[in-house]
Amino acid sequence: MTVCGNMTLLLLVCLEPRLHTPMYFFLGNLSFLDVFCLTITLHKILLSYMSGDKTVSFTNCMSQMYIFSSLTCNELLILTAMSYDRYVAICNPLHYHMIMNSRVCVLLCVFCWVLGFMEVIPHMLAISRFSCYKSNVINHYFCDILPIMKLSCSDTTLLRLIIFIEGLFLVSFTPFLLTFISYVFIIYTILRIRSSSGRRKAFYTCSSHLTVVNILYISLVCQYLRPSSTDTLDSNKLFSSNKLFSLFNTAAVPMLNPLIYSLKNRDVKSSLRRRLKLAKYQ
Repeated sequence: MTVCGNMTLLLLVCLEPRLHTPMYFFLGNLSFLDVFCLTITLHKILLSYMSGDKTVSFTNCMSQMYIFSSLTCNELLILTAMSYDRYVAICNPLHYHMIMNSRVCVLLCVFCWVLGFMEVIPHMLAISRFSCYKSNVINHYFCDILPIMKLSCSDTTLLRLIIFIEGLFLVSFTPFLLTFISYVFIIYTILRIRSSSGRRKAFYTCSSHLTVVNILYISLVCQYLRPSSTDTLDSNKLFSSNKLFSLFNTAAVPMLNPLIYSLKNRDVKSSLRRRLKLAKYQ
């Protein structure tokens, strides 16, 4: 369902001329990212269950952890770029096409992808310094930073410091702050619109993006920003809840994204109906 939904949305963005706008350009990048993220996590565990081989090499584990962490950062950055796009569209509509031209959109996406893959490098360098592990069994369904850190018998102070600094100032807080500021101006501009129909139309254009942002940030907060004091309370319960939120983040969120953008977007629905009619006649 996730692959079909995101690939359908990606194909619509590529094939439909009416969807060749900045918002759908970012949406296409988001769909590609969701398929990529799903491929390196759930497809691997499904293959393990079908083959019965639940082992993973150290190199593959590190590669999976690096790519998944990078894609999570990319998603936050792309959603931040989409919030800026919505800010320009609602707060400065007369200059929208001049500001959000194709060159700016491409540069923003390149910046998001490059920064996302570069940001995780310090984490991987810190993990590569771990000299021993308490066990070779990962209590998770894919290689993630927190489960690997729990297994290490080496000093994890440096890794915790990197996670705190980059998570606070670069990965989580800064995108959240930029998104929050964008929506403060968006809401202020919407409230100044006199007609109720105009307010509804303006809010409708950003409701899908706002829904996706809320779902993603809530799932990431529940998964990663837990108090460290809970680690000693009930280890099994903590790992189970982390796996549950991680499953929601890697499986449910990528599946919900195309549904939210298609069900709450008239352009996507009309483009999909048009393509289905053309396929029927052909």
